[in-house]
Amino acid sequence: MTVPQKDPMIVPATLQTFLALDFGIKRTGFAVGNRLMRTAQPQGTIAAEGDARFVKIALHIKEWQPDALVIGVPYHPDGAEHENTLRARKFGRQLHGRFKLQVFEVDERYTTTEALSMGAKDADAQAACIILEQFLRSIP
Repeated sequence: MTVPQKDPMIVPATLQTFLALDFGIKRTGFAVGNRLMRTAQPQGTIAAEGDARFVKIALHIKEWQPDALVIGVPYHPDGAEHENTLRARKFGRQLHGRFKLQVFEVDERYTTTEALSMGAKDADAQAACIILEQFLRSIP
């Protein structure tokens, strides 16, 4: 199940560890974090497309054993959806279908800009970290 950011976010307390993905057509940054510490750590970028991307994601899921996934969904500055919004949501549905993990959506506007302003060497991974920390701050 994909839960959009605009809906009230209900995250069961049993979900403790999360893997976040900053989806891009060519690169997908990822980060891991947990509910207890409410922090995330960037873990790198997957430079792959299509099925190759999912093979690499599967390795990270096996390594980190997350209880759920968090994806960044982009919007225009005014909140309007665009083509990449739809791509990111489709990606979330594919993740859920392949890995049978709950997928939560987070508005990712300006996360890459923020990552770059922080001097991130890997802006995609740092953006995933920012996405996950936003998510962790939003849940009880």
